Amino acid sequence: MTRGEYGLLIDYQYCSGCHACEVACKKEHEMPKGDFGIKVLKDGPRQSSDGVWEFDYIPVPTHLCDLCAARVDMGKLPTCVHHCQAGVMVYGTIEELAAKAKAAAKDKMVIFAK
Repeated sequence: MTRGEYGLLIDYQYCSGCHACEVACKKEHEMPKGDFGIKVLKDGPRQSSDGVWEFDYIPVPTHLCDLCAARVDMGKLPTCVHHCQAGVMVYGTIEELAAKAKAAAKDKMVIFAK
């Protein structure tokens, strides 16, 4: 895997905040208490001046994330993608992910590149 060639597309509009990605990552990499390869953050609830309420869970890969290089080398998906209960994460090349994001044309999608 070449640095910056692969990443995650995260559609956090539908993240339920179940933390399955966090748990799977910690278990896969045997991380000590306090360390995370991916962390689910909570944003909200808050109301904008136009009256719209927002409340999102946002999975954020940390500096400890290596996109599960060992799993990917064996032909498997990164563990966060594999275990995501809501199916909001996609692994692939940056070009593939950018094309998917463009086609989806959603407001709450991010690409994480490593």
